[in-house]
Amino acid sequence: MALTALAERPDEYSYTYTDYLGWNENERIEIIDGVVYMMAAPSAIHQWVVGELFGQLRDFLKKKSCRAFVAPFAVRLFPQANLRDDTVVEPDIVVICDRSRLDERGCNGAPNLIMEVLSPSNHEHDEQVKFWQYLSAGVREYWIVDPQKKLVQVNILEQGYYHTTMYDEHTKVPVTVLPECFITLTDVFTLFSPL
Repeated sequence: MALTALAERPDEYSYTYTDYLGWNENERIEIIDGVVYMMAAPSAIHQWVVGELFGQLRDFLKKKSCRAFVAPFAVRLFPQANLRDDTVVEPDIVVICDRSRLDERGCNGAPNLIMEVLSPSNHEHDEQVKFWQYLSAGVREYWIVDPQKKLVQVNILEQGYYHTTMYDEHTKVPVTVLPECFITLTDVFTLFSPL
C-alpha cells in the first residue's frame, strides 16, 4: 500500500482529528504528528493476508468480550476532548477489549492489539513511524506482518519497551493479549494463489 505525505500545507499548520472528520470517507488517510498520509489501494496479496488474519481472530473471539476490526477503521491514539489530537491511524487490524474506547467512528485510545501488513512501499512507515507511535500510545501488542518474506515480528509491551520475537511461516503464533489464541501462519501465507 503506497503512502504519500501531503506536502501542500504551511509549515506552521498541523492537521488534527477535526480536519480528518471533514475529509472524504472513501479515502484512507492517516495523520501522524499533524502530517497527513494518503494510502493507495492495497494489493490482492495484502488483502488476502489481512483477511486470513482477521478471520482467525474473528473466529477465536466469538462469544468473547474483545472485538476485532479491519481497516478502514480510525484509531485516535492520543484522543483529546476538543478533537484537536494530531494522530489518527487506520491499522490493518485492531483488537479492542475495552469497549468504552469505541464510538461510531472508531477507537479512542490504544487498542490491545494492532496488526499491520507490509507492502513494498510502506515498510519504513509501519516499522519505524508507526512502531514509535504505537509504543508511545501503550499498544500492548503490535504485529508487523511481511507477506514477501513470510515473517511476523511480534512486539510485546513490557516496562515501557517493545520486546520483539520473529516467527516464520511454519509457526502457530500465540496472541499474548488473548490467552489461548494462536494464529496459524501456514494458512496466512500459503493459501493465496494469484488469479
